Amino acid sequence: RHNFGLPGSFKLSYYNEYKSYLSPVLLLEVMSMYQSMGPIKEHIYKDEHKGGVTLKDVEAQLWVAEFAKFLKKSGKLNTPKWTDIVKTATFKELPPQDPDWYYVRSAALLRRVYLRQGVGCGALRKVYGGRINRGSAPSHHKPASASVIRKCLASLEEMKLIAKHPDGGRVITNSGRRDADRIASQVMSSRS
Repeated sequence: RHNFGLPGSFKLSYYNEYKSYLSPVLLLEVMSMYQSMGPIKEHIYKDEHKGGVTLKDVEAQLWVAEFAKFLKKSGKLNTPKWTDIVKTATFKELPPQDPDWYYVRSAALLRRVYLRQGVGCGALRKVYGGRINRGSAPSHHKPASASVIRKCLASLEEMKLIAKHPDGGRVITNSGRRDADRIASQVMSSRS
């Protein structure tokens, strides 16, 4: 981290002064040392962006939690019967402890499809995979369960939030993008 001798009470009013000779990334890093990121991101967002809030503008964890609540409240996401007993990967010892894990995983998958159009089940298995404990032997990476990912993607397709790409993988639909950005704007407004 760089310390430019900025005062401990670094305020947003100094933003324009330092904006001229610091890169935006470095400026965010310096400002984050002195204050929480919420108001700073929002201030910079209002200063530079002219469009609305998108999914890329909010923190992933907050957005996924909020979108999972939206999916549960809508009641349109078909959850399989086995969600209370299934493990999400072969290297896991127990099933998820959160009873709403299927909504959270579906929201996280929608975010991944939003950010990377055309992503397929194999790539998502790598993302949600992890280490398998092989006892005294070295740990290896194991992919996540393809069945769980396929069922989540199929449930999102039934809601018309994502669609199959002609070249393979999934892409987000217009209604999916609209819902994702609407939830993102709600998260951004609740942070300020």
